[in-house]
Amino acid sequence: MAKVAFLGLGVMGYPMAGHLQAAGHEVTVYNRTATKAEAWVAQHGGAMATTPREAAQGADFVMACVGNDDDLLMVCTGEDGAFSGMSNGATFVDHTTVSAMVTRELYEAGQTQGIAFVDAPISGGQAGAENAVLSIMCGGDQAAYDAAEPVMQVYSKICRRIGDSGAGQMTKMCNQIAIAGLVQGLSEALHFAEKAGLDGRAVVEVISQGAAGSWQMANRYETMLDDHFEHGFAVDWMRKDLGICLDTANETGASLPVTALVDQFYKDVQKLGGGRWDTSSLIKRLRALD
Repeated sequence: MAKVAFLGLGVMGYPMAGHLQAAGHEVTVYNRTATKAEAWVAQHGGAMATTPREAAQGADFVMACVGNDDDLLMVCTGEDGAFSGMSNGATFVDHTTVSAMVTRELYEAGQTQGIAFVDAPISGGQAGAENAVLSIMCGGDQAAYDAAEPVMQVYSKICRRIGDSGAGQMTKMCNQIAIAGLVQGLSEALHFAEKAGLDGRAVVEVISQGAAGSWQMANRYETMLDDHFEHGFAVDWMRKDLGICLDTANETGASLPVTALVDQFYKDVQKLGGGRWDTSSLIKRLRALD
């Protein structure tokens, strides 16, 4: 068993850290809002720290699941950041979805200090974190990944190294690009069924068994039909992720016309007051056009 620090106890990090503690790892948590860390310790045991540096001291692995590029930089290299407390030979595993540029910057910073850095963004949503069935896509040195994989397996159903530093983040971008188009297509199909006077549930029962079937259809169609969007990955966070995808596409020369369009549709959802609705709320935009 390892000594692990976990930085960031949001809807994903909170259960992920809990799984590590339940598996027998020695876990110390840090959260910017200390009351969340206090609640986690009360529920799971373990220990809490007041700074990332304090949490990272003596840890074999430091896992992070925070909000964005700036948040990650703060917990890594900011004042009292984790890098200043990590020992030579320790491994930092970043589960945040951030830009590949920041990932490579932190990888290089870690190299100068003898710290391994693995970018390991996650997919599967809150339910995946709670049920320990996340998909984890990783970038970084093979040796660092091999060391960290047994720890990550505690809360994943698949964990795979895709390539060198930044490859995990690039793969997460592929994930978000694919989801954006799928959710828009599902929204249009359900909206069309409603306008045509069809029973949406009967429609999905049939088409989900054929080529149109998807995870989004199986897990979101009922709540979409019921106009319920208070769960899952928020629109605000999806727009952050799609912004990273579009910026990176400009750098690489990739063409993402559908992704760019769906990003603007999510902007419309935000204007409807849906920034905290989950991503399946694209159908709300279509209904608002009626």
